[in-house]
Amino acid sequence: MLKYLKDEDFKEEIKNGLTLVDFYADWCGPCQMIAPIVEEISNEVKDLTVIKVNVDEREDVARLYGVMSIPTLILFRNGEMEQKQIGFVPKDSIMRWFNQN
Repeated sequence: MLKYLKDEDFKEEIKNGLTLVDFYADWCGPCQMIAPIVEEISNEVKDLTVIKVNVDEREDVARLYGVMSIPTLILFRNGEMEQKQIGFVPKDSIMRWFNQN
């Protein structure tokens, strides 16, 4: 499931299960390159919630998790951060996260 975080409570959104969060901005080229990969993963990985967080709209959430560069992908399990990747990465690298966990 893919959703865009707007006014929702971020911690509430990530508290249950496995959640991949894509921190991005509309003007970011590498973010645009990774977007279709993130969408594919959201459709392929069972029991995964994918949340896209626009850092220009939700600076509070980006700051809370130390997001200084975009794209940044963070994998949460039951609200706890497990993995963090900064910059563009190929799909197979991201998929390894799910095979390890």
